[in-house]
Parts: sequence; C-alpha cells; structure tokens
Amino acid sequence: MVSAIFADRPVKKLVLFDVDGTLTPARQRVTPEMLETLHGLRKKLVIGFVGGSDLSKQQEQLAVDGKNVVDDFDYAFAENGLTAYKMGQALPSASFIGYVGEERYKTLVNFILHYIADMDVPIKRGTFVEYRNGMINVSPIGRNASIQERNEFEKYDKEQNLRKTFVSTLKSKFPDYGLTYSIGGQISFDVFPTGWDKTYCLKHVEDEGFEEIHFFGDKTYQGGNDYEIYKDSRTIGHSVSKPEDTIRILKELFLNDA
Repeated sequence: MVSAIFADRPVKKLVLFDVDGTLTPARQRVTPEMLETLHGLRKKLVIGFVGGSDLSKQQEQLAVDGKNVVDDFDYAFAENGLTAYKMGQALPSASFIGYVGEERYKTLVNFILHYIADMDVPIKRGTFVEYRNGMINVSPIGRNASIQERNEFEKYDKEQNLRKTFVSTLKSKFPDYGLTYSIGGQISFDVFPTGWDKTYCLKHVEDEGFEEIHFFGDKTYQGGNDYEIYKDSRTIGHSVSKPEDTIRILKELFLNDA
C-alpha cells in the first residue's frame, strides 16, 4: 500500500525524471509549459526528479519564484539519489570520499588533471573536476564553459569521442577502484562507486508500494547516465530527446483526460 502521505493522489504510481534534456534543455531553466504539465501531473500521482548534478544546480533549473525545488516535487534526488528528499525532508546520504578513501581519491584526481592538461581540445575554461557528495564530475573543457561553448564541444565530442576515450583510459588505469563512469549532459562524465548510478534512488522508493515506477530520460543508451535506471526491472522506461517529448508522452499516458 502506498504511503499515507500520498493518499490524496488518485493514481498510485511514481514518475521519475532526469533533468537535463528531459525536464529542461541542458543547464537551462524549465519552461512554463513544463511547469504546468508537472503541476497537473502531481495532482494525479507522485513525481520526482533524479539528476547527477548537485542540488544547487537543480535549484537553478527547476525552482520557480525563489521557492525551494524540494517542495515542488514529492521526491528530489540529487547526485543520483545520494542526496535525497521526500516531501521536503532530507533522507540519508552517502559520501564518495568515504567509499574511496582520501589517498586513493587524490591519486585518481591527480591522474585526471594530468590527462586533461595533455588533451588537445578547442577551448579550456575552468572547473575540470567538480567534487560532489556522492561522485565527481569530470569535464575536458571545464564546467565554466558558456552555453554556446557547451553546444560546440558536444558536436566536437560526437566526432572525436573524447569522453569515451577518457573513460576507457580511466577504466584501464583504475580497475580495482570499483567505479562506474557515466557520460551525461554535453561536456562531462560522472565517476561514482559501482551501484551508485541512478538506480541508487530506487532504494528510497521501492518499499513505498507504488503500482508502477516510470522513468523518463534522454541518455538511455549504454554508457549514458540514464541507462541503468531506464533498463532496471523495477521501472518502466521512456526515452526522450528533448523536454517536448516528455510533455507529449505524459499527456498521452496520464493527462489525456485533461
């Protein structure tokens, strides 16, 4: 039976969303049309987002009029659910450094920074390694790149496979670290302990008794950061290429009587 906290929802299902490319264009703000769709959906069933970024970035993209984003979704899963909220209340979290250990972490990051220093890419900006609570995010051009620079690098990377090659090198160099490397967004990839992909968030919801758990994401191919949860037997996966696809499918599945 679904938790009493969700007793007001007539449909006992949970819908989870990736953020970049699914609810919003990459690193951009949510549109009024998406907000309206989510507002209508939340009246019928339980909704949540699960992103690889830290909560501050999801706040920038999804929050409206200065509100706290964790209050606009029933579940808020930052860093794949390693930082988690249910109805605005924090759930237990986990630490990347606590798993890897400080010395091994420094060895990993030093190698990454040397590798990036030797990479021949069109531009380099800043913040090449971003530490998050449950993972690190690695960007060959740096997370300080502008939207236009991100778009250009994404096209360049599709031709040169820079991120795929980088990931392959790290897998070979650190085979005993127990890490997973997941390409997501336009300019970076995530590094986290194996099993700490987006399926990690399901441990917070699998005992809630939902009839179905749906997941919407755009990086659902193998190696993409939505792949594991998209393919998981506990979810019904929906692959999209842009937020407009998400809205269309939601209307077809859940809002066709609106």
